[in-house]
Amino acid sequence: MRRGPVTESVCSDPATATIEAFLDALWMERGLAQNTLAAYRSDLLAFARWLESREAPALCAVDRAELMRYLAARVADGASRRSSARLLSTLRRFYRYQLRQGVIDHDPTARVEAPRPGHPLPASLSEPEVERLLAAPDTDSFLGRRDRAMLELLYATGLRVTELVGLRLDQVNRRQGVVRVTGKGGRERLVPLGESALESLEEYLASARSGIAGASAVTTVFITQRGHGMTRQAFWYRVRDHARTAGIHKPLSPHTLRHSFATHLLNHGADLRAVQLLLGHRDVSTTQIYTHVARARLQALHATHHPRG
Repeated sequence: MRRGPVTESVCSDPATATIEAFLDALWMERGLAQNTLAAYRSDLLAFARWLESREAPALCAVDRAELMRYLAARVADGASRRSSARLLSTLRRFYRYQLRQGVIDHDPTARVEAPRPGHPLPASLSEPEVERLLAAPDTDSFLGRRDRAMLELLYATGLRVTELVGLRLDQVNRRQGVVRVTGKGGRERLVPLGESALESLEEYLASARSGIAGASAVTTVFITQRGHGMTRQAFWYRVRDHARTAGIHKPLSPHTLRHSFATHLLNHGADLRAVQLLLGHRDVSTTQIYTHVARARLQALHATHHPRG
């Protein structure tokens, strides 16, 4: 949790104080996730350091030309269009805030057009690959039962990895077979578990979690063998290990099972709005990328198997 809001927003050196004041205000206004705030901080500090290295004007004294030089330098260093678009979005939000505060009298991003990042299709697994991944953990061990439950839950619900590892015992209603999740922006949603995920979760809670020393003092559902809450990074290492065991060698991301969840639902006829609610997307346009995935897969199948494909 970030500290309380900074009462003054004064744009002066060092730039760090200015950035932190902006982030505090943003957190108070929007309740953004810590990962989002950290990304904003990283972008703004990188720009401030670049300005300092060039002995250029301070962060709140730059003009459009200086900002364009920075964007061009990043592209020359290999930054992608998507990365550049995200950076410009951060800078635009920062300078609009300073303009509202009366710290600056013009927005240097006002006439800068964002590059079109495109919409790369998210990586997902086929249904047989998911089945192999779910079967990979050794359920004769405590850790194997935990990992199996985590993978089953992730695929059954489409949770973000941060939502999964942060899931508390009081958020799971085993009788009704649902989990109550607080996602981005503090938005809460109820997501059904499904029989297979619920069965794996019940087995883990009954015969694995309870056998780990110190488990009773931890409120999160999934814990390590040392009795601590599971971290996002630790879980990701486990996913990669199980993928190798399952013979899956394609590139994976922490959200691969989330993407697979959405894609497979749509492949089987689920309504786009229902998938949006399950994923916790604020805007249905964010969910629509999965319709492109489903369409691309159908086209590939047609081209491969149809005699006139």
